[in-house]
Amino acid sequence: MHNDPSLPEANPKGEPSEPAASAYPGADIVSLLRPLPGERILDIGCGNGDLTARIAAAGAFATGIDLSPESVERARQRHPGLDLQAADACRYRTEIRYDAVFSRAALHWIKDADAAARTIWLALREGGRFAAEFAGSGNVAAYTDVIAQALTAHGYAPEGRIPWYLPTIGEYAGLLERTGFRVAYAQHFDNPSPLKNDAGIRAWLDGFAGYFFADVDAADRASIYDAVEAAVRPRLYRDGRWIIDTSRLRIVAVKPHG
Repeated sequence: MHNDPSLPEANPKGEPSEPAASAYPGADIVSLLRPLPGERILDIGCGNGDLTARIAAAGAFATGIDLSPESVERARQRHPGLDLQAADACRYRTEIRYDAVFSRAALHWIKDADAAARTIWLALREGGRFAAEFAGSGNVAAYTDVIAQALTAHGYAPEGRIPWYLPTIGEYAGLLERTGFRVAYAQHFDNPSPLKNDAGIRAWLDGFAGYFFADVDAADRASIYDAVEAAVRPRLYRDGRWIIDTSRLRIVAVKPHG
């Protein structure tokens, strides 16, 4: 899912430096974070805990939070000894002041971006940094645009079905600046990625059917799937594989002193 172009790291002050090679999924954004021994680092949306463990392996004291108790329990089994907690990123509060807050592939699921930014701000010490990667404006737009057209053609209102928060780089940088951050680094980039499921685009549609097609009857859903597949095939079916037009934001921001 993440086969991104090389990007500069940021040191703890948010200043660019040379990138590290991508050795595992999420390596690029961990390089932007650049965890240091002894630092306290909060991972928002820790999922399976793999990147929290990478941060801890650098010598940092890592804490991971995730909204899903089931995900946290699986992560604890996968990484015994890590500090992993089930918590809502919009409401999470702690007396600990972290040196850094990190997040990958999670913030686009949080519609209340202002509340999440406030959590990050309050969690950081003065001079602390925030490094994140998540889906941005234009993410899977080739599919969602066609889905909206197909829904309309079948008599369904398309509004309100996209489950993600997908800001432009200006929107998100502006949100962070209004919260008080100094944005030190930002990039919005496209990263077309092959679907891993052999069932292709229909399996992808099934995976998000609860958002896009909850009120769509079975016959209309089958017809919409046919329409979506036919519309995107010329552009996004290559060499026997379906491609997803993913688009990502990467950002590093600093909480200023004073």
